[in-house]
Amino acid sequence: MASSSRKSLFALGWLKRFRRDRAIVPVVRLAGVIAVGSTLRPGLSLAAIDDTLQRAFKMRAKAVALAINSPGGSPVQSALIHDRIRQLAKKHDKPVIAFCEDVAASGGYWLALAGDEIYADQGSIVGSIGVVSAGFGFVESIKKLGIERRVHTAGDAKVILDPFQSEKKADVIRLKALQADIHESFKAHVRARRGARLKGDEKELFSGAFWTAGQARELGLIDGIGHLHQVLEEKFGADLEIRPARTSGGWGLRRLFAPRGEAARIDLAFDGLAEELFAATERRALWQRFGL
Repeated sequence: MASSSRKSLFALGWLKRFRRDRAIVPVVRLAGVIAVGSTLRPGLSLAAIDDTLQRAFKMRAKAVALAINSPGGSPVQSALIHDRIRQLAKKHDKPVIAFCEDVAASGGYWLALAGDEIYADQGSIVGSIGVVSAGFGFVESIKKLGIERRVHTAGDAKVILDPFQSEKKADVIRLKALQADIHESFKAHVRARRGARLKGDEKELFSGAFWTAGQARELGLIDGIGHLHQVLEEKFGADLEIRPARTSGGWGLRRLFAPRGEAARIDLAFDGLAEELFAATERRALWQRFGL
């Protein structure tokens, strides 16, 4: 009798797990510096995340949640990922709820704007609605090392802001014009997505400053303070099933078509080493802006 009862309870639990009216919310993690990536380190880009997004929106779910932890990066990839999320949300008629973790700043906040609602932890850093370009100058270093820089171009602007040449005023003016154009697009996007929820002076909102969640809520940049599980259970019930959205094995395909053998691995490592060192420095600088 006891064995029969246990089997019945197990069957009941199994049926409960798969009943059609159970609330399911897939969670897509958008973490890291937003960039195309390199041989040694994948970046957060549309190409890297599109498969996961499609799988999440195809689920029989009440909504799709975004767990965002990014200090920003490429404005193009930020826009591509955001627009793809909104396209899928419209196609599958699903609400999107964004959750900011440690930081959702600059391009990271652009991603959060894909949410119909945005929530953050009390200690989250949010905002940084601006554009930045950073680099290094090695003019004096190569002089000390006795290195001669040789560059031949067709087109006067082909070596704009070359780190091995002295900075030119005209190059900086050109760069600032590009940044201003991108900044205007960012501001227009924030206005379009947040609308009447925005509060406060636009000069402050779009200054590139960043705030804690409480301050961001007062400015209308987010809708509330709360954790992913807490907010989702309040919206969809304690019986909610939260499922991490995963890829279908793209890493396996990359490995399948990657060069084979020890020599190939060494070539790949050395080929991308210098690039990766500079990229790692830039990534570290982005995170450190927000004390992380």
